[in-house]
Amino acid sequence: MSAPNHADLLQQLVPIVRAAGVLVMAVYATDFDVLSKEDASPVTAADQQAEDLITEALARLTPGIPVVGEEAVSGGSQPAIGERFWLVDPLDGTKEFISRNGEFTVNIALVEHGQPVLGVVLAPALDALYAGGVGLGAWLEQGGQRTPIACRAVPPEGLSVVASRSHGDAAALDAFLAGRKVACNVSAGSSLKLCLVASGQADVYPRLGRTMEWDIAAGHAVLSGAGGVVERLDGQPLRYGKPGLDNPHFAAWGLR
Repeated sequence: MSAPNHADLLQQLVPIVRAAGVLVMAVYATDFDVLSKEDASPVTAADQQAEDLITEALARLTPGIPVVGEEAVSGGSQPAIGERFWLVDPLDGTKEFISRNGEFTVNIALVEHGQPVLGVVLAPALDALYAGGVGLGAWLEQGGQRTPIACRAVPPEGLSVVASRSHGDAAALDAFLAGRKVACNVSAGSSLKLCLVASGQADVYPRLGRTMEWDIAAGHAVLSGAGGVVERLDGQPLRYGKPGLDNPHFAAWGLR
């Protein structure tokens, strides 16, 4: 299969992720049930409905590219992946969804040669759609307006650090930040943390706990388009397509 046109693909993802967002919000408006997966993480009807829609749409859009979705993998179904594959998290921040704070996202990313090259992150309850990719720039679509976004240089007063709302490890975060000038700490749910760095609202997102590749690939792509990087704690680039699809601890940085 010839390499797809990344700029065209990114635009074609927008209506797909928005359609999934409509399904998610329809469930959000109901008194939905919360079930537990084998790993004890919560799941709702929104997760499965959104993933089914996205998987079918991507199969039509790019028939030769396998789709790796969180719910399918949790159910024991993972396609063979090569140098190019889709990563889908139909509802990142299920705990935020259940607590109804709005900080949940729908995520689609294309991975090539171990790197997320383009992605879309939609926070449907916040009317915020972030998109971007390697060499494509990054932008926010909100209120019917599309605005370019970019990482910022760290201001003189120090780092704005964004941390997980639901999965914090205060001692590990303190150790990571030791010796660095910190201006403030903010909390956010789901892959929005990566988008805060991408849009220049924060400077670093250290993740010192478990994540899966689908949790962060779309946000990673947006951050790459905005001029940032995601690195393992040893400074090496974070790669995708790893056995088991789980990530080591990492830090997402804006401009340094």
